[in-house]
Amino acid sequence: MKVALVGASGFVGTAVLNELVSRGNEVIAIARDTTKIESGDEKVTKVAVDVLDTEKLAEALNGADAVISAFNPGWNNPNLYKDIIAGALAIQKAVKASGVKRYIFIGGAGTLQIGGQQLVDGKDFPADIYPGASAVRDYFNTLKEEKKLDWVFFSPAIEMHPGMEIGRTGKYRLGKTSPVFNDEGRSILSVEDLSIVLADELENNTYHQEQFTAGY
Repeated sequence: MKVALVGASGFVGTAVLNELVSRGNEVIAIARDTTKIESGDEKVTKVAVDVLDTEKLAEALNGADAVISAFNPGWNNPNLYKDIIAGALAIQKAVKASGVKRYIFIGGAGTLQIGGQQLVDGKDFPADIYPGASAVRDYFNTLKEEKKLDWVFFSPAIEMHPGMEIGRTGKYRLGKTSPVFNDEGRSILSVEDLSIVLADELENNTYHQEQFTAGY
C-alpha cells in the first residue's frame, strides 16, 4: 500500500511512520521541515509542504491509496486553536483535490464521551490543552458533514504521551465514541500501539465516516 502521512515528523507521526514502513508500505512522509523526519528507509519519500498550501499538498498526496493526518501545529503554539482549524480544513481540502478517498484523521481524546458529555466539556478538563482539544472537536463537527471522502476520525486514549514506558505490545481493544478503560479504570495506550491500531485499520477498513478509539 502507498500511504501519505501528513505530520510525519511529530511524536505521533514518527511512530506511525515506523509502523507503516515495518509492514512494507510505501510512505509519502510530509512535513514542513523534512530534516526532522527520522526515517531513512528507502520506502519513504520525504516531501516538504506547508499544509496551508493546498495545491502543493494535493500534488504530494496524488497517487496514494490513503492519507493519514497526524498534523499538530504544536501544543505551545499561542495560536493553537486557529492553526489547528486552518490546518485541518486545508488538509481535508487537499485530500479531496488529490482524488484520494480514504482519509484517517488522528484527533484527540477530548471528543470522546462519558455519560453523553464530551470530555472536553468536563469541568475537570485541563485548561492548558483546552484550546487544542476544543479546536479538534470543532473540526470533527465539520468533518462529520463530509460526504465525498471515506474518512475516519481516530481518538487516542486519554493517557498517551511521550515518555510512557509501555512501548509496543501489539495488544489493544477497540471502541467508538467512548473511552476504552482497562481493569484499573484507566484509558491508556502507547503511541507504538496506537500506530498498530491505525495500520490495522488501513488493512481492515472497518470504520467509515465515523469515530473510533482504542485502549488496553
